[in-house]
Amino acid sequence: MSTTKAGGGRVLLKRLLHRAAPERSSKLHPASLLKLARETAALTGEFLAPHWQRTTAVHAKYVQPTVSIVSPLGWIVLVAAVLLFTLGAAYGWAEAKAGGLMAVLLLLIAVGFVLGRSSYGVKLDLARTRVAVGDHAIGSVEVTNTDPKPLLPAALELPVGASTAVFHLPRMKPGQVHEDLFTIPTQRRAVIVVGPVRSVRADPLGLLRRQMMWTEPTDLFVHPKTTALIGSASGFIRDLEGLPTRDLSSADVSFHALRDYVPGDDRRHIHWKTTARTNELMVRQFEETRRAHLAVAVSTNTEEYTSEHDFELAISVAASIGLQAIREQRNLSVLTQQGPLRTETGRNLLDEMTRIEGRPQRATAVDLARTAADTVPNASVFFLVVGEHVTATQLRRAAAAVPPGIRAFAIRCAHGLDAAKASIGDLTVLSLGNLDDLAIILRKAAA
Repeated sequence: MSTTKAGGGRVLLKRLLHRAAPERSSKLHPASLLKLARETAALTGEFLAPHWQRTTAVHAKYVQPTVSIVSPLGWIVLVAAVLLFTLGAAYGWAEAKAGGLMAVLLLLIAVGFVLGRSSYGVKLDLARTRVAVGDHAIGSVEVTNTDPKPLLPAALELPVGASTAVFHLPRMKPGQVHEDLFTIPTQRRAVIVVGPVRSVRADPLGLLRRQMMWTEPTDLFVHPKTTALIGSASGFIRDLEGLPTRDLSSADVSFHALRDYVPGDDRRHIHWKTTARTNELMVRQFEETRRAHLAVAVSTNTEEYTSEHDFELAISVAASIGLQAIREQRNLSVLTQQGPLRTETGRNLLDEMTRIEGRPQRATAVDLARTAADTVPNASVFFLVVGEHVTATQLRRAAAAVPPGIRAFAIRCAHGLDAAKASIGDLTVLSLGNLDDLAIILRKAAA
């Protein structure tokens, strides 16, 4: 131990003894003992922290890489070797010693398979990092032998989500390039982590397994399926002049009426023809307008849906409406029970919709409608996308949460439902069983 370390230990000991020594006039009681124990633990932790950090660093640099090479079967063989040698030495069993020797030989032979270095240049390439459900996701792994010597046949592993693809490399000459193509299934909406590509060295028995990473992982976004809203359906969203309200304003684009001039009015709004005819100053009065702002709230409570397919239909409906709003450069807000989503661009919206996960939860569609009304109070059109299990009573309560003056729609999603339109008070309820019918049902709603 160095002088510095020894000095630090003596200082710590003095601090502990100083705090442990009670005053002459005081008596030890449980509170004092508890305080002393806490201070002792804190000082001990302060003293041991640097040593623990050094130990952790050594473990991460040297011990962990070595231990990770041993497979579960390898640990069993190693423990068996120790037990057999121990029993053989304790009881003089030659058979146990022979068994232990065989286990050690197997481990030594396995070491020969994992030793050595491979020099690869590996490139992982995905043709597209964002695809829609059902589209082809194609990628390639390109391997180059950057070693001046030939490389023996080996195997590369490519994790794709929860699965692992194995590529077998042939014997490669210096500078030789080998390429493998692969296709990733995209039947379901998901964010799939592809990679990293890793080379594997292992013995035939699987006692030792050595991995080396060659690339960084890449995210593949499988976006929800969407449909284009064209014709009258897109006209439903279009609101070039805004939605007129009953609130009167002295300056806007929606003309309402004429009134007498009041000192302080903007003279630019004086209607001179009427003023000349009546011989009194008359000014234009306008209705306040509200620029179209779509609020789309999609419920992620799976208890409100009959099946997972119905939930995916709801995600696709919300994504389709949101994309149409972005194409028309409308203000857009999309929310779930977990909070608002990013909607700056179509890519951001689809990425966020891809990450949505449904689960049973206490928050219902009614709670979601209330949250949306509080979050987007200036919305002009409100869509509530829910499942078939949401009742008419719940929809009525959800409609009550929407402020007056906002055009509200609820879209019930369930495969097999016929496209239909109904009303619950001021709430327009649309039933949808097929994503391709979305444009038709919106056309009915706009009529």
